[in-house]
Amino acid sequence: MDSVELIVCTSEGIKQQFADMVMCCDRSSIGKRLPGAFYIHVSALSDLDPTLQIYEQSARCSLQQQIAPTLIKFSTVQPKISYLFYPDFEADPHPVLQQSIQVDLSTKQTSHRDYQSRKNPPVLHRKETFVAPTHPLYSKFAELTRQQDSLGLLNNSREIGTRFGWQQRLEAHKIELHGHQLACPLATLSNRTPPTIDRHKAALVRTALSKPVRSALEVGLFTPETTFFDYGCGYGGDVQRIAEQGFSGSGWDPYYQTNTPCVSADVVNLGYVINVIENPLERREALINAWALTQKVLIVSAQVLVEDRIRGTVMYNDGVITRRNTFQKNYEQEELKVYIDQVLEVDAIPVALGIYFVFRDEAQAQSFRASRFRSRTTTPRVNASVRRFEEYKEMLAPLMAFVSDRGRLPTAEETQDFASLQVEFGTLRRAFQVVLQATNVQEWDAIADKRRQDLLVYLALSHFSRRPKLREFSSTVQNDIKSLFGGYQQACAAADLMLLSLSNLEFIATRCQASAVGKKLPNSLWVHVSALEALDPLLRLYEGCASRTIGRPQEANVIKFHCRKPKISYLVYPEFDADPHPALCTIMQVDLRDLHVSYRDYDLDDNPPVLHQKDLLVMPDYPLYMKFAKLSRQEADWGLLEDWEKIRDQRGWQKCLEDHCAELKGHRMVWQKDADPYRVKLVRSTIRAKQVGRKGEE
Repeated sequence: MDSVELIVCTSEGIKQQFADMVMCCDRSSIGKRLPGAFYIHVSALSDLDPTLQIYEQSARCSLQQQIAPTLIKFSTVQPKISYLFYPDFEADPHPVLQQSIQVDLSTKQTSHRDYQSRKNPPVLHRKETFVAPTHPLYSKFAELTRQQDSLGLLNNSREIGTRFGWQQRLEAHKIELHGHQLACPLATLSNRTPPTIDRHKAALVRTALSKPVRSALEVGLFTPETTFFDYGCGYGGDVQRIAEQGFSGSGWDPYYQTNTPCVSADVVNLGYVINVIENPLERREALINAWALTQKVLIVSAQVLVEDRIRGTVMYNDGVITRRNTFQKNYEQEELKVYIDQVLEVDAIPVALGIYFVFRDEAQAQSFRASRFRSRTTTPRVNASVRRFEEYKEMLAPLMAFVSDRGRLPTAEETQDFASLQVEFGTLRRAFQVVLQATNVQEWDAIADKRRQDLLVYLALSHFSRRPKLREFSSTVQNDIKSLFGGYQQACAAADLMLLSLSNLEFIATRCQASAVGKKLPNSLWVHVSALEALDPLLRLYEGCASRTIGRPQEANVIKFHCRKPKISYLVYPEFDADPHPALCTIMQVDLRDLHVSYRDYDLDDNPPVLHQKDLLVMPDYPLYMKFAKLSRQEADWGLLEDWEKIRDQRGWQKCLEDHCAELKGHRMVWQKDADPYRVKLVRSTIRAKQVGRKGEE
């Protein structure tokens, strides 16, 4: 290496060197590739592409002393290299990080971190991925990983990245490590004295309604006569704020509200209670007691999200004891539903992550489920002057509203609100003929078809649980099914055929690429939640397979339909409306094969992905559509959207703006104040050419 001439460390030289390094990392057949970084054991450094060796040597030259690191980490998002020290790499199956040294190649600055005093330092897994196959211990490392993979010990890797997290995983699976061998522990925790849990410390002081109760209000479960009871109310924040909304309510808590009697109520809330009870029998008893008090709807919620790193926790029973000496069981969303269903013998309805509604009345439950798949409709406009319609316009308006809502005419038992129309026209069908003369018949047909598709999506999803009998629906929904399908069997048969088509991913891909709404990428379709109901019914069903069990995150505003794998992703862009290119905050991905849920949180330091062409994700009637579309046209004219790979993250997008002498003022492009005049001239020429080309196409 001494004879290798290092690249001159100019700004442009570093940029080119960094780009070449990233490409070599992607192509390397050895080493561990993770999002944003590439890792290699020092013993395999000589096996890397010479470009990587030169790049690493340029970093080492910035160090003040000779070092003997264990691993070398090449950052693939910024020109930095880290030297990681794991002294027990070969002897310890999961060695602990003791220190790290980072070199910034753009500034030649170094920084040092010491992990030896930390109680919960990072640990290493899958050691064979860091070394070359010729390493003498490669087979031993690989065999241990194979065994751990088969037992599920390495699933959800973010939870096991630290010593405590890894120990918790081993204890949960009742596994010990003896060297590089797995073993079952001879001693159990049964002989230990159970700790005393301070459950009351888990109670929160609320300044606003909790999300579960707020969800019930938003979907209309509360009417002026509705009574409310909070089982395990803590400080009573929800009870107080429900009273402020004008509803009658009370609450009981075993620590803070012991004297309040437990009374039956229309809506009962069991909010984040079952996840803080360490005794499984008491946990089950709390759920059953709350259900016994419920007259109409039980709201059950529990913590389901797990932090990236679990720090300072102790494994106990099926959860953890926190630093505050409270118990916390973090449910998987599917696990929570199964638990509620089995204990109460019900089919709980997911409303959001960790939040379920359980209805006493099956007809009300089915009506609620069906309502969640009803798309919006608008009453067709009057486009012809018909004298008789004008005479009876006010009298015909309720009938038009009913047909717009249900997609059909009222049945005999639903005509009580239309008595005057029947007197005037003889039948409602004759009255509606007058409406058809003044409006577009095709628009009414489209409404009926939309309602038919809404029911198909709902019935198809009911296949995953116990599909209700026709009599279990409300009379209104029964009439919808009979009118729109002719009968329940016909409706179910059509729904099952629709569900069967989901098994063909090529069919899904075709529907995604043919979608009239959404941003189409080679392997996915991206849609804002406001446009979900405008999608092809098959795609709505595809998303429904995820949300009916897992629940759609309330904060998610973009849905990604994967075309090549059966997956749905829910993305959270907190500044979707305000930021012209909002940064991704959280992504939740649901694998439809096993309903496994994975999460990733981003912050600005992570160089998060950013969103482009927001107008493609929404419908033309979205309030900000024109503003979004105008910006997208402007950016296309400036040539900013031509290389998707370069602009997908925040740093790449910012660099693209700088290269094109551009900056953003809200949803408007402007020239950089200190831009190079020659470069501005080139960009102006590009803009003019694109504008002329677009006018020619028009």
